[in-house]
Amino acid sequence: MTGSTKNARTRSSVVSSDPESGPPGNSASRLLVSIVNYRTGDLVVDCLRSMVDEVRSIPGCSVIVVDNCSGDGSGEKIAQAIDDNGWAGWASLICATENLGFAKGNNEAIRAFTASGRNSDYVLFLNPDTQIRPRAFRILMDFLDAHPEIGIAGGRSEDPDCTPQLCCFRFPSLVSEVSLYLGLGIFDRLVEKKLTRMGIPEEPTEVGWVAGALMMVRREVFRDIGLMDEGYFLYYEETDFMLRARRAGWSCWHVPESRIVHLVGQSSGVTRRDGAPRRLPRYWFESRRRYFVLNHGRAYAALTDALVILALGVQGLRRIIQPERGRTPGFTRDFLDHSVLLKRSKGLSPRKISA
Repeated sequence: MTGSTKNARTRSSVVSSDPESGPPGNSASRLLVSIVNYRTGDLVVDCLRSMVDEVRSIPGCSVIVVDNCSGDGSGEKIAQAIDDNGWAGWASLICATENLGFAKGNNEAIRAFTASGRNSDYVLFLNPDTQIRPRAFRILMDFLDAHPEIGIAGGRSEDPDCTPQLCCFRFPSLVSEVSLYLGLGIFDRLVEKKLTRMGIPEEPTEVGWVAGALMMVRREVFRDIGLMDEGYFLYYEETDFMLRARRAGWSCWHVPESRIVHLVGQSSGVTRRDGAPRRLPRYWFESRRRYFVLNHGRAYAALTDALVILALGVQGLRRIIQPERGRTPGFTRDFLDHSVLLKRSKGLSPRKISA
């Protein structure tokens, strides 16, 4: 876990989580928690407040918040809360000079932590629009401690009323993409084992990938595959990371006993449940194209896009007969404009996959 922090500046230094341990040196800790914020300062403060007891129960736990140049006073609000509440023993803030996105923002937190001369057994990626249920961190740590062959674990995300959310999945594929946009129940039943959605397991379950809202990663995974791919601005970065980990021999598990409240879409504004569906941003389509080209090759990505466009056509005909609410504005046109069929990504070549 190495690299530079040339695109970010530290507002408050990374400090030891134990006030009596002295200045950080070449020492190890159990857990680093990374939170990337963009214009959700109040939610970050609530998130930090919800984890106070959890952090204090884990020796050597540190939390780093990266503010992605919010420009709305979020950084100042978070820094003030850290000072006012006496959290500086375990929490610190990095104020980036630009919006780095999710992958690079988290990478900056890891780089700053290691630059302070410390390492952690695990890194936990946590969304800013979350609140921590009791023992959520400890349960994931205990699970990974007990299973050294497992590289990544994620817990259950819930609504404030404890309704569980979908947060573990299979990897996207040609079949799952066609099924998603075709929207035919009979086809879904035929390819059920290929769909990305896996339901909501009640027991620890091996999965393809877990939502980045709560994702704990063993240090050795970074040693083997590196940090998150900074070519992703937002979306698909955690899916890509976990596929790389899987191909390097590390499995990923969903551990439902570890639970958080996730206020869905508050951090990105894209997947919010209130109001009508919003047009997806350009970076969503670019991330999707990057994922398929890097991990499956251009020919596979092109065939997938062609079949999805056909599926969207079938879906459009169905909507003429039976109009549906909740349609994402401009999706078909945006998908076509950003597809591999019409847009080539310069310098983007499929990864070489080791046997």
